[in-house]
Amino acid sequence: MTYLPALRIGSHQAQYCIIQGGMGVRISGANLAAAVANAGGIGIISAVGLGMNSPYFDPNQRNPLQRQRQFFEANRLALIDELNQARALSPTGIIGVNIMVAARDYETLVRTAAEHGANLIISGAGLPLKLPDFTANYPDVALVPIVSGARAARIICQKWLRNYHRLPDAFVIENPRSAGGHLGATLEELDSPHVDTTVTIPELVNYLKNDLKQDIPVIAAGGIWSRSDILQALLLGAAGVQIGTRFITTDECDADERYKAFHVQAKAEDVVTVSSPVGLPGRALRNAFVDQVLAGDRPHAGLPCLANCLQVCKFRDKQEPYCILRALDSAARGDMEQGLVFSGSNAGQSDRIRPVAEVMAELTGTALA
Repeated sequence: MTYLPALRIGSHQAQYCIIQGGMGVRISGANLAAAVANAGGIGIISAVGLGMNSPYFDPNQRNPLQRQRQFFEANRLALIDELNQARALSPTGIIGVNIMVAARDYETLVRTAAEHGANLIISGAGLPLKLPDFTANYPDVALVPIVSGARAARIICQKWLRNYHRLPDAFVIENPRSAGGHLGATLEELDSPHVDTTVTIPELVNYLKNDLKQDIPVIAAGGIWSRSDILQALLLGAAGVQIGTRFITTDECDADERYKAFHVQAKAEDVVTVSSPVGLPGRALRNAFVDQVLAGDRPHAGLPCLANCLQVCKFRDKQEPYCILRALDSAARGDMEQGLVFSGSNAGQSDRIRPVAEVMAELTGTALA
């Protein structure tokens, strides 16, 4: 059996071409990231909502401005904690942080990640046009934008070259037809051939190699579950893959055990697309909360905006359709009926909770030590 190739991103080389996807709120933290890194992949901490359910944040703080400031500071402190814990668990592994451009504390989180030892920063939910500026003092931190296709990558490369005289160290390109969580396409665009990764991956690879004359790795994401999925992505020209949902049903995943069990019990028909306050759809598992949203209800109507955490939020502005921070936090803490359980299209294929090392051995075609 052919083993998977290594993956070099910037100055960092992983034994295998697998990046564990960043999953917030507190689904992929230090434990999961370290376990994947120790197994030869690249482990990712999601910076989204780390301050929630942490000792640094009191959601009952009545003053909205003080609550927002406290939440942002809680995010920063919690990210430092997660990075320190991940490094203690994986002293030599490659550990990165996924940080959304759409977050209001984006710059703070990026600077914090770089200052406290992140090997790479993956950044999507918007174009990370100023990312090199925030990490200028840390040249060894690899910078990896998430894009939907070659057009977005071209914009980023042109801006970075003009303003910072550098290029990204890799690109993650997501398949919105099968990815979990927020999708980089509208519902109408999901049927378009322009989002098909059998088209977008070769287009991006071609742009980087032939137009830019650069060997920049392209990482395929969205719906990657099996070894055959990985090999297919490599055949399309990708240098590696990003896998999220499959790592939820592992011992080391940072989510509540009820969250993991919910994924094990899921069936293919439970995976649905649901509206989100950020303005784009998300892919999640059906439960009472999702049924309310699909029916047009507003589960969090009357509740205040927790922290003004996003640049764009229909809940903050119009109380529609729900508070994404509350919804994801409830799920991560084990409320499987009134929480939002994000998931990729392959949910339901896990039959049990297993160690990360076992999953990685299966994906890489290696034997467990």
